[in-house]
Amino acid sequence: MSTGIVPILKKFYDDYSKNTPTRLKLIDAYLFYILITGVTQFGYCCLVGTFPFNSFLSGFISCVGSFVLAACLRIQANPENKEFSKISPERAFADFIFASVVLHLVVMNFIG
Repeated sequence: MSTGIVPILKKFYDDYSKNTPTRLKLIDAYLFYILITGVTQFGYCCLVGTFPFNSFLSGFISCVGSFVLAACLRIQANPENKEFSKISPERAFADFIFASVVLHLVVMNFIG
């Protein structure tokens, strides 16, 4: 048996690409995008500063909130998760959209 991280990552990628539905892969891509956006905003804040602090804070809160909502959507939309079997994927998506609208209304209000 080979050791190292490369075979483990290759097996993980192969299993992920074979067994994960396209719907969940799309949500995962969105989660990755939000993560990169939050890291970029935090890096910019560390390098340049936080002069318009409300703008930085509202942008970062938007990233964190969107990540949490998308992670909840992924959990509810996963067909292997039997805990949320009574909630249809369409209902989970509608909940996600509603919560995102509320989140971004709060963020826009916080910007001032």
